[in-house]
Amino acid sequence: MSVERPVRCRGVRGATTVDHNTRDELLKATRQLLALMIRQNDIEHEDVASAVFTTTQDLNAEFPALAARQLGWLDVPLLCTHEISVPGSLARCVRILIHWNTSKKLDEIHHVYIRDAARLRPDLGRLPPVDWEELEAWIERELAAQEKLRAEKQDAS
Repeated sequence: MSVERPVRCRGVRGATTVDHNTRDELLKATRQLLALMIRQNDIEHEDVASAVFTTTQDLNAEFPALAARQLGWLDVPLLCTHEISVPGSLARCVRILIHWNTSKKLDEIHHVYIRDAARLRPDLGRLPPVDWEELEAWIERELAAQEKLRAEKQDAS
């Protein structure tokens, strides 16, 4: 007989970097990071209390939270802000903090640090090898599903 653990609000952290301050690159990198965080932790957006997206001050081409909206997080409270500019800190970095209602223990949460951001928390960012093509295919399926839902809602109105 298994004992059901209580649901608690847990933080799931992640970070990535981009090479250039462009809208497309910022959104693609943020979608990839968010997709990995979702998949590594089996996060259902209905269980997300909120999420905070930050960028270093050298990134301003787009709100990174748009990537979450594109993946269907339409009813999740999202906030974007800039990181404190600390001399010598990692440049062109996007961070995400998801507040997630889950019964998982703290040591069962998988934080995701990719690209140059992996150096921020090498103790937390150990991921299995990422198949980037498969990840992009998953993201494309999610984007297509969201587009289909929008079209169905528009047709119904």
